[in-house]
Amino acid sequence: MSFDWGGKKVLVTGGASCIGSHLVESLLARGAKIRIVDDFTTGSMENLKAHLENVEIIKADLREPGVAREAMKGMQIVFHLAADHGGRAYVDLCQAGPASNLFLDGIVFWEAVRAKVDKVVFSSSGCVYPNHIQTDVTKKMYLTEDQVGPPYDADNMYGWAKLMGEMTLKAYCHDLGFKAACCRYFIVYGPRAKEDLSIMAMIAKAFVKQDPFEIWGDGEQLRNWTYVQDIVDGTILAAEKVDDGSVVNIGTTERLRVIDAANMVIEMFNYKPKIAKLLNMPVGPVNRIADNSKAKKLIGWEPKFTLRQGLVPTIEWYMDNKDLEQVKKMLASGGLLNSRKAELATQR
Repeated sequence: MSFDWGGKKVLVTGGASCIGSHLVESLLARGAKIRIVDDFTTGSMENLKAHLENVEIIKADLREPGVAREAMKGMQIVFHLAADHGGRAYVDLCQAGPASNLFLDGIVFWEAVRAKVDKVVFSSSGCVYPNHIQTDVTKKMYLTEDQVGPPYDADNMYGWAKLMGEMTLKAYCHDLGFKAACCRYFIVYGPRAKEDLSIMAMIAKAFVKQDPFEIWGDGEQLRNWTYVQDIVDGTILAAEKVDDGSVVNIGTTERLRVIDAANMVIEMFNYKPKIAKLLNMPVGPVNRIADNSKAKKLIGWEPKFTLRQGLVPTIEWYMDNKDLEQVKKMLASGGLLNSRKAELATQR
């Protein structure tokens, strides 16, 4: 029997983000009634412009007293996407912001239990995987969900917070009879995504015809990139089919080097710059590829888009919605990282 979203009262935290706004659209198409809570530090009202009359929006920070409790009232299912997050530079260089995810997630989960919601679906991350098993680029390895365990070795504070979120929900399911699902996202790209994520940064550089074209590290690090609609489809399937807090990888199994992805983007913009390898920049683990066999078996999900296929609508959106001079200015100022650091400084 298929899951009926018609009339379901659904809370999406971080619903104005790239993933959040696409998730909202897909849930609305299924007949759900949506409430969004977002502080709009990284999300945008522009992402929701087509649906403003069909959703309830609470503009607030879930870390502030009382916000999560108010947001939970009357909700049946919670998709918890809100987080202090950023790309590789942010994960490596900024620990205080991601540390706040520890209590952000704790508040959301506890208030969900208190409000007796039916289920929480948590957006976790490939950053929970142990750093020490991702160090050899010559090893053909795919990360399986059961590789996260003692001795834990998550990727910086962001990874540790996501890991604690998973473990908290698992404990609530086991001890309290709560229902939850955890989705480990691997690098997401697509329309509305920010330029602090690797593929979107590459698109920005190609958009302005950067030459030499800069990549971080030697370009040999292995990654897989997952198109946003695939992420959304997997998240909804997890909501429909997982109750016990189980974790599923939502990511492709494409094994691509960063240099391969950069060349693919450059090719699609039809120019031939030199490549500049910035060896002093953060690169993170050098071999991070998802195994998605559990997702196929447990929830019936597999990605529909290869990177090349997903780049087509992503680049089309970028060219239609971005101003050339503004992107040049953003790149010249050091990208989005400096603006995030400034934002954190104002909270002290």
